[in-house]
Amino acid sequence: MTRILESYALDRWTAPDGALVDIPSAIDGRVVARASSAGLDFGAMVRYARAIGGPALRALTFHQRAGLLKALAVRLGEQKDALYGLAADTGATRGDNLIDVDGGIGTLFAYASRGHRDLPDQHFVVEGGVEPLSRNGSFVGVHVLTPRPGVAVHINAFNFPCWGLLEKLAPAILAGVPVITKPATPTAYVAEALVRLIIETGVLPAGALQLICGSAGDLLDHLSGQDTVSFTGSADTSDRLRNHPAIGRNAVRFIAERDSLNAAVLGPDAEPGTPEFDLFVKEVAREMTVKAGQKCTAIRRVIVPRPHAQAIAEAIKARLAGVVIGDPRRDDVRMGPLASTSQRAAVRAAVAELRQEAEIVVGDPDRVEPLGGDADTGAFMAPILLSCANPLAATRVHTVEPFGPVATLMPYDTPDEAVALVARGEGSLVASVFTHDGEVADQLVFGLAPWNGRILVIDRDCAKESTGHGSPLPALVHGGPGRAGGGEEMGGLRGVFGYLQRTALQGSPSRLAALTRRWIKGAPAPCATVHPFRRDFDTIRIGDTVETASRKVTLDDIEHFARFTGDAFYAHMDEEAAKANPFFGGRVAHGYLVLAFAAGLFVDPAPGPLLANYGLDNLRFLKPVAPGDDIHVRLTVMEKRPGRKADYGEVRWDVEVFSGDATVARYELLTLSARAA
Repeated sequence: MTRILESYALDRWTAPDGALVDIPSAIDGRVVARASSAGLDFGAMVRYARAIGGPALRALTFHQRAGLLKALAVRLGEQKDALYGLAADTGATRGDNLIDVDGGIGTLFAYASRGHRDLPDQHFVVEGGVEPLSRNGSFVGVHVLTPRPGVAVHINAFNFPCWGLLEKLAPAILAGVPVITKPATPTAYVAEALVRLIIETGVLPAGALQLICGSAGDLLDHLSGQDTVSFTGSADTSDRLRNHPAIGRNAVRFIAERDSLNAAVLGPDAEPGTPEFDLFVKEVAREMTVKAGQKCTAIRRVIVPRPHAQAIAEAIKARLAGVVIGDPRRDDVRMGPLASTSQRAAVRAAVAELRQEAEIVVGDPDRVEPLGGDADTGAFMAPILLSCANPLAATRVHTVEPFGPVATLMPYDTPDEAVALVARGEGSLVASVFTHDGEVADQLVFGLAPWNGRILVIDRDCAKESTGHGSPLPALVHGGPGRAGGGEEMGGLRGVFGYLQRTALQGSPSRLAALTRRWIKGAPAPCATVHPFRRDFDTIRIGDTVETASRKVTLDDIEHFARFTGDAFYAHMDEEAAKANPFFGGRVAHGYLVLAFAAGLFVDPAPGPLLANYGLDNLRFLKPVAPGDDIHVRLTVMEKRPGRKADYGEVRWDVEVFSGDATVARYELLTLSARAA
């Protein structure tokens, strides 16, 4: 039976109440699903997300929400084969599903890891350092990030029904913001199956995720300034959404990731026979055929040195000749059909427009013989490589995007001309540079940077481990300027912070330390009756301080340290040379000698709850220590956070080293302390 897709609203599955839209298989045209959002109350969905999903998520800390993402990723990984089976009708091969299904699950894991590693076990984030706002330090400022009490509306494209949904979901959930997701209708049956799996896990709290199968109706009318819309798709649709009255009137945050004419540039040094030449050919052919070229990051413009243009064309032609097109369920097929026959018609129309400025080198847009598929009812299309002899004088090759297995070869005469050609695209998600020449890489990369959200530099040194031109990674920004939408998705914590409100707090060090759960210089720092190293993680108190005895630094200490470590820098060993140094005026102690003596002053040597010192941050040597100076240390508990395992926690200490009343060094010490049994 043909599936009738349901929406998930107000924590229940809702069948459509109205006319249905047929969704055909890309393989043979049979109807595999029907969908409609008729009958949904979009205003009620928004209110439910705000009233139920938002409070439930915000009641959790960042670490707890990271735990939800990890649990969800594990459960989806166990059931992903069901998604693989459905996705074949979208035209996806098994290799395509590695990107879509496994890539989406991998993004959940990545954000879970970042949440535990880089965010506090709190409901807010302190961003940056303390800003002094007064002469005597009694008035300071900090910035905090807190979840917005709104909803994230995610409108996704048809090409990646799993990855597109999950790469938006992960940072929003980690930020504590509930999601209403609306997949593109042509592949909504895969997204609906994914959401069913998510709901069945029971991992997410009520109201955290809702799904719309079909039109978004009047959803945007109900949004306010606390809400976010994240869109992936065409520039035309993006413009309509961005210009929606509610978006502008209420200053709704709008993130767009849309079509772009991404480029691959071959450096003039990468002549035939070099590794970079071969890598370039392989990558262009791969980007033309993975997902049948239906990727927002796919290479559309192939920009090469004019002397190598013919060789590149022949090499790409030979590479494409080995691509088997057909039923994506077959193991011997490398490229499946486009997502629908209407999508194929749109690509054919785009090729016809490009042919006014370029000629076809490889492929026939109207003829293909698929293996195990139907050329008439299926959406199969051969890869098409065009060539534009004079791209600087052309227009369409820089403005028309065929969203399919199509790319245009363009020759250039100088690196500056290559940069100019890329810039004609008016902003892209990604460009690739293939060169092993440092000067060429420098010129191309920084020439292309203003026009691209990401630049991949490929050469023989990184090719083996490179993830390739078309693979956005959770740690890096996915987005681009201008035509590409001007938005930024993922990007590690940037993607999370986009859902948070940045607020400047001003007040006394004491008040802000209490609010941020983080000691600030000038806040109370009572001397601990028990050395904090003797306290377990759960009984250490933020602000507890140890004031140490003093120790004199002698010339013998300095010379012994120099001999022992091999650090005989002249400022420590040569009085005349040190006097000539504008910073010292004579011999001084090694900075690391000062750190070592500081540790000797504050360390409690007996076994106890303190397990390990695992590093230090923000070290600064502020004043030289001369032979005969006395130094002492003030050690203060600055911050605590749970460890990766339940039996210990991480403690951050403020360490200030003095000589008399002057601070000579300051840093933050990081330790691991055992938790109470």
